[in-house]
Amino acid sequence: MTIETPILITFVGYLVLMMGIGFWAYRATDTVDDYILGGRKMGPAVTALSVGASDMSGWLLLGLPGAIYLGGLGEAWIGIGLVIGAWLNWLFVAKRLRIYTQLADNALTLPDFFEKRFHDKQGYLKLVSAVTILVFFTFYASSGMVGGAILFEKVFGLDYNVALVIGSAIIVGYTFIGGFFAVSWTDFFQGSLMLIALLIIPFAVFSHPESHAGIGSIDPAMLALISDKTTTIGLLSLLAWGLGYFGQPHILSRFMAIGTVDALPTSRRIAMSWMILSLLGALATGLAGSVYFANEPLANAETVFIHLAQAAFNPWIGGLLIAAILSAIMSTIDSQLLVCSSVITEDFYRKWLRPKADDRELMMVGRMGVLAIAVIAGIIALNPESSVLNLVSYAWAGFGAAFGPVVLLSLFWKQYSRNGAIASIIVGALTVVFWKHLSGGIFELYEILPGFVFAVIAGVIVSKYSQPDEDITAEFEQFKSAL
Repeated sequence: MTIETPILITFVGYLVLMMGIGFWAYRATDTVDDYILGGRKMGPAVTALSVGASDMSGWLLLGLPGAIYLGGLGEAWIGIGLVIGAWLNWLFVAKRLRIYTQLADNALTLPDFFEKRFHDKQGYLKLVSAVTILVFFTFYASSGMVGGAILFEKVFGLDYNVALVIGSAIIVGYTFIGGFFAVSWTDFFQGSLMLIALLIIPFAVFSHPESHAGIGSIDPAMLALISDKTTTIGLLSLLAWGLGYFGQPHILSRFMAIGTVDALPTSRRIAMSWMILSLLGALATGLAGSVYFANEPLANAETVFIHLAQAAFNPWIGGLLIAAILSAIMSTIDSQLLVCSSVITEDFYRKWLRPKADDRELMMVGRMGVLAIAVIAGIIALNPESSVLNLVSYAWAGFGAAFGPVVLLSLFWKQYSRNGAIASIIVGALTVVFWKHLSGGIFELYEILPGFVFAVIAGVIVSKYSQPDEDITAEFEQFKSAL
């Protein structure tokens, strides 16, 4: 396969820019606090687009357009559920988490916050939380690596395994170097590029005269939000994706890192506007693909964005749009790797091995953690038949069910106990794992919903029989007075 020079130049230029941001961030990173949370200095716009870009990943440009291309607008209920969940997360969690994590002895990670929130001197809650994060984030990161490999494979004609190694090396590079500053600022640029790409592609396709006849030939069922194929379980499963926001460590860490609480409303408005426009663009891209490729169906539906970018634009613009896919993939994997790195550094190494380690040592351990998780995720991604959407849905459910109830109950219920939190995490995670492997009837329901419900029930019941100490409830009242 011959690689067009404009696409290659555009692609390489974009990658050089991302690595440049990584080196700039390296010079601005002096402490482990900087590496993990950017010193809690992030502005509202960077926070907003970093939340959106790290959230949506390759799913927004590969998985969702592919689902719409195959199934029509009935798949849009995922987007509707996500918008509702994201808005509620910004409204009810962001401010409380930002205040409480700083009040709780400047907690830098979600496991660290749980430990300090419940005064868990034994460290069992932190250990359970950290293990859960590493397990599910490894699957989550592998989904992004699959997306990156698909991109390099389709665009440059590379072997899947070679494409996987190249894509993974690029992403790991600037995360390893720059930490949170690099991740957040690259997410800002990547989020902007993703939005532009998702709006340009469907506009270009539908504005072309030849596509007007194709629109009329679309199966009416493709344009219906609810059709004869819609089931109650299917609809609930799609909407239930919104529950995942309350437990995603890479999104919650952005709330913890914003400069001031007063900046959150502005950040929320920017983030939700970006999200709604991007989702509408992804839906339109899937429909545009069903029109453009009506006579030549694609072998892999998740490549519809790639094929449209190559077919509908000149190579220079096409190269930039294809770079947007890499943006989506990179913006999520870097966040996931950074969270894993912070968990290894703060919640394992400093907690159990070297409590008195200095910042230089901790940052080096964190960077080694990035490499280790990337290698494991890459091994999982070696299967070329892996689906981006399936891997994302499994990890999203795992975090949503394991941590969502703990975050909400920790921020809103004074009587929530350490043992209750441990019960919520274990029950939520195990429900997702076992439910995923069952099929038929009620088990077709997306595993995040039963996992979330069972985790809440377990946390409440166990907390009723293991009341928190008075100093914990007193600190909760101090937190409430700071709201």
